[in-house]
Amino acid sequence: MDNKQLGSRIRQRRQELGLTQGDVAAAIGVAVSTVQRYETGAIDKLKMPVLDAIARALQTTPGELMGTAQPTHPAGAMPYRPMHRIPILGRISAGLPLYADEHIEGYTYTDLNGGAEYFALRVSGDSMNAARMNDGDLLIVRRQDIVDNGDIAVVLVDDEDATVKRFYREGDRITLMPQSTNPAHQPQVYDARKTRIRIQGRVLRCEISYC
Repeated sequence: MDNKQLGSRIRQRRQELGLTQGDVAAAIGVAVSTVQRYETGAIDKLKMPVLDAIARALQTTPGELMGTAQPTHPAGAMPYRPMHRIPILGRISAGLPLYADEHIEGYTYTDLNGGAEYFALRVSGDSMNAARMNDGDLLIVRRQDIVDNGDIAVVLVDDEDATVKRFYREGDRITLMPQSTNPAHQPQVYDARKTRIRIQGRVLRCEISYC
């Protein structure tokens, strides 16, 4: 794979979408200087997970960026859904609106739309690592206050900090189920009549951190 040609294709596709290097950097979780190195071919070999992330941010495929697949769109065309900026929330807690400045630690981009509200949340800890949600990864969440049993949800328990778990409800019995290789994480079971449980959103996507 010719790094300079790959970099040229990355730059060309970014410009076709009207994105800045900062937009791409925010979308894949790297520094702007790293995107600059990608585009100049200064990085000797891009690992496939990194190339996958770049392709997703540029709404294309790794094959097109590498030149091994024919473009699925004519030059300059934008048949894909546009990217939308969404906030990356840090610690979510009660007493403040979800999108209060105190909660927002930055922004990222997603192609999800459909008229819904979205936010991103940084994974902390290993309680969901068996679901491939590792410490530092970025979760893309659709804001909603109802989820189906088995969905991975962002939940506030008794107005404390938010937690990310699989959500199950049977009557007034609510179970927040971890998916972890660490046996220290056990199911959290609550009586909805005694404990306030507030769903903040449903996790739709996990974006891997490479740095």
